[in-house]
Parts: sequence; C-alpha cells; structure tokens
Amino acid sequence: FVVQLLNANIDSFTNQQMYSYLHRAQQHYIDAIGTDISYDDSNVYQYVYSTRKGIYMSEINPDVAYVFENIDPVTDTDLRDGILDEGDGRIIAYSIRRFGNNYLVSMIRDEYRSGFRNALVSGVANTSMTAVGVIFILLMVWVYSLIRPLNSIRNYIQKLRNNEKAELNIKRNDEIGEVAEAVVSMNTELSRQQRIREEMIQNISHDLKTPIATIKSYSESIKDGIYPYGTLEKSVDVISEHADRLEKKVYSLITYNKVGYLEDSEEGDHLYMPDVLAKAIVSCQVLRNDVTIVADDIRNDVYFHGEEEAWRTVVENLLDNALRYARSKIVITLDQNLLEIYNDGELMSKERLEKLFKPYEKGTKGNFGLGLSIIKKVCDTYGYNVVGENKNDGVVFRIYRNVSGKKHNKEN
Repeated sequence: FVVQLLNANIDSFTNQQMYSYLHRAQQHYIDAIGTDISYDDSNVYQYVYSTRKGIYMSEINPDVAYVFENIDPVTDTDLRDGILDEGDGRIIAYSIRRFGNNYLVSMIRDEYRSGFRNALVSGVANTSMTAVGVIFILLMVWVYSLIRPLNSIRNYIQKLRNNEKAELNIKRNDEIGEVAEAVVSMNTELSRQQRIREEMIQNISHDLKTPIATIKSYSESIKDGIYPYGTLEKSVDVISEHADRLEKKVYSLITYNKVGYLEDSEEGDHLYMPDVLAKAIVSCQVLRNDVTIVADDIRNDVYFHGEEEAWRTVVENLLDNALRYARSKIVITLDQNLLEIYNDGELMSKERLEKLFKPYEKGTKGNFGLGLSIIKKVCDTYGYNVVGENKNDGVVFRIYRNVSGKKHNKEN
C-alpha cells in the first residue's frame, strides 16, 4: 500500500516538475528570439508552429515525430500541458504555448524525466530507509527499556513466591517505576502483616495459656480435696475470675476479627450518636464509681455514618480505656463530625503514641492490646480519622472527619 501510494505521488510530483521545467525553457526560448542570445537545452525539443504558413519552422526530430500525430498546436488557450504514453514505458511530457501568431511546442526528453524520477525515488527510498532504521533502533531501545525492568519485576515476584531473598531496584519516573514501587511496597506490607500475624498468634497463646492453666490446676486441686486459697469458695472464685478473663479475651478476639470483615455498605449519616453515647456511658459508669463522666458538651443533632453496634464498641472501648487511666474525671465532647473523650490521667510516652493503634500493643494498664486497634479499624471503614494526643493535664482521643473530603452526608 505504501509503495503504491508513494509511486502515485512521485509520478504526480515528477510531472509537475517537468511542466515547470518546460515552462521555464519556453520562456527562455521566447526571450532569445530576435536577440543575439543563443538558447539551447539538450533535454528539451523546441518547435515553432507558424499559424500564417501552417507549418513548423524547423525540422522535426524523428524521436518525437509520433507526438505530432496526437497533438494539435492550434488551440484557443494560451498554454496547454499534456502527457503522451507510447505504451512501452516511454512517456513524453509536452507543453504548447502561444506567442504572437505562432505556437511554441516544447517536449522534454524521456531520459531526463526517467533520470529525474529515478533520482527522486532513490532519494525518497534512502530517506525512508534511514528513517525506518532510526525508528527501528529507537523502538528496540525503548522495548528493551520496558522488557528489562518487567523481567526484573517478574524475577522478583518469582523469588518471593519461592520464599527466597529478593531485591528490586528500579528507579523510573513512569508507570513501570510506579508498578515496581507498588510491588516492593506490597511485599513490605505483606511481610509486616506476616510478622503481626506471628506475634498475634504468640500473644494469643500467651494470653490464653495462663487462665486456662490456672483453671485446670485449681480444678484438679479441688477434685483432690485441696483448696489452693484455703477454702473451697475462695478457690472457686479464682477459677471464676480467670474464666471471666478468658471470656473477655475471647470476646476481644472475636470482635477484632469481626471488625476486620466490617464493610461500609450503607449510605448517608443516619446513626444518632447521642443515644450511642448514652448507652455506652451507662454500661461503663459502673466500672469506676470514683471517676466522674462529664457529658455536658454533647449536641443533640449529631449523626454519624455506620452501624450502631460498631460505633458502640468504639465508644465503650474509649471509655474503658479512659476509666483505667483517669484520676477523677472524663469529659465527652460531641459535635458534627467530631467525638472527643478526655481523661485527666497520666500523659502517654512518645513510644506509646507511635504504637497507639497497633494490635497487641498494651499500655501500662492495658488488658489485651486490642481495644484501640478495633477503634482504628472501625474508623477506617467508615471514613473517619482517630488520633490520641497528650494535653497539658491529661490525654484526649479524637475521632473526626474532614468536611471537605466527606463522602457520606446526612440527607435532610
């Protein structure tokens, strides 16, 4: 297709150039008539046809005699161009031009036209081949620049699959570089989750081992008629206490696992938060009668996005955490897209702040290290942020949502 199109364009361009060449030759020939200037172009045949005499003023070259059998110099136009094809590959380009009472018939030699066309084809072909060669080289370099990092990424993934040590160093500012960074980041995150999973299993085993061992040993002692705490009632109380601890641990694990599968399948802010706070306060107030829970700064028109059970777990965990550390009071603040729970307990250390919401990271008075991580998961699911900060005289946990980035709005 390209060759055919190129040939057609080259033929058209060649003919145009031949006509231009003939027109210039005719003008030079006419300008030389009646002067001492001698004009002769070996590539062009020039014949003057006299309309007064009805004959050509010079002898016609036999090589182009056949042309005059197909053209009539006498025409109503001042300039006429044409092409004659002999049928054996020879093509004659001619131009007839009127000057005065005469006509000038000019024809260009086929050798000149063929040479010009061949030179043009050769130049175009060489230029095209050079361009194609350069493009091919650039394309190969570009393809190599793509294949090499992709092979590196594939080998990196293959080594990870085989649990082999692997490194991936691809410094590119394009999509492949982004993919490489994402793969490395994914591996780092998977490794971190694997470590967390292993630590979680170890922590679970340790947390469950003590109460189970105590219950088992005390039960066997009582069965043998031995009361470790002096009396049957006190020994049974110890068993009951460890059973309660075991129940809370299992409940925390179930809640943590359940929150991990929590999905945001609702639209809009429809959960009336003052009711959630009221229920949580009633449940937690009995844990410490010496601590006052101040809930004066609670707006009555605040709605959050999410399910009631999940948010109640969040509030109860925050209150439970605050009650363990508070000296005398807890202050609750509720506003649009904002929930704060403050306690006047000891300030948190820098190390504690850095690991605040990681699972199984217990504070000085913590129980299982899952409460704050459950809060973090619920907030992430429903599009909220949670932070813990030291104040001048206590600690505050703040749950908030940026209004500009809010995706769920209460429908009025």
